[in-house]
Amino acid sequence: MLATLLLRGQVIALVIAASAFLSGCSVRQVAVNMVGDALASGGSVYESDADVALVGDALPFSIKLLDSLIVESPRHQGLLLTASRSYILYGYAYVQFDADRLASDDIDRANALRARAHGLYLRALDYALRGLELDSPGVRARLAADPAQAVRAIGYANAKTEVALLYASAASLGLAISSARQDASMLARIPEVEALLGRALALDEAWNAGTLHEFAISWSAARPGIPDRAAIDKHYSRALELSQGRRAAVYVAYAEAMAVPTQNRAAFRGLLDRALAVDLEADPDSRLLNALAKRRAHWLLERIDYLFVE
Repeated sequence: MLATLLLRGQVIALVIAASAFLSGCSVRQVAVNMVGDALASGGSVYESDADVALVGDALPFSIKLLDSLIVESPRHQGLLLTASRSYILYGYAYVQFDADRLASDDIDRANALRARAHGLYLRALDYALRGLELDSPGVRARLAADPAQAVRAIGYANAKTEVALLYASAASLGLAISSARQDASMLARIPEVEALLGRALALDEAWNAGTLHEFAISWSAARPGIPDRAAIDKHYSRALELSQGRRAAVYVAYAEAMAVPTQNRAAFRGLLDRALAVDLEADPDSRLLNALAKRRAHWLLERIDYLFVE
């Protein structure tokens, strides 16, 4: 369910140099836009790094740098998308994960971390919606009024980028809802998540090696009401096919979505074992995401006696 993060060390150096030597507003914005283009199209030193702790230590600086760049160039779609993904990654993989781990021992601290994660998700959502607004002006207001109708206009300007923004919007809003389940105003936004995800799937269901289907597994299980098990199974099969079994998070998501509710301990362990067996080198560009999924798999296995009643 984690978004990719496009941020490179040489780009940071360029930004620092630009800030130091460029004083004219227009010249500075041109430099910032060049950086934004590089961030949106370049490779990632974060995605390919399996050192979870190192990336976690570096992310806050990178996020604030992105905030500063967006102040300089508030309509740069690449920067908005990258910032949204960055906030999602940090909120989910570092803040919310710590909250989940603390929940059984220190509920007050866990709740404080969940509140912080909620705020990070809302920042991610704001950036993603701002990115969508550039090609579909007024979509934020229309989404709140009539989600199904609002998303129909998305995907005609730059479909590839718009699918990425739809995913970032759906993921950040879905996570924000999950982290504030007692907030009726957030629960009322569930149809927005459904519409955003549905439109992304309609435009390119194979996007990013099955990431949309992977998110759909978790969302289908997390949303209020009785989970649609047939739909979850369908998304799982398609995510496996598109990822070629190289995404550990697919197994983890399915284990939490299906094995825990049905109290199938054997299936749960089997799925997490498959996640742990994923070779980090099989997909070098996804080392970080796979390392994070394996971390969660280890934690879930440690809690197996709590999750399953004999």
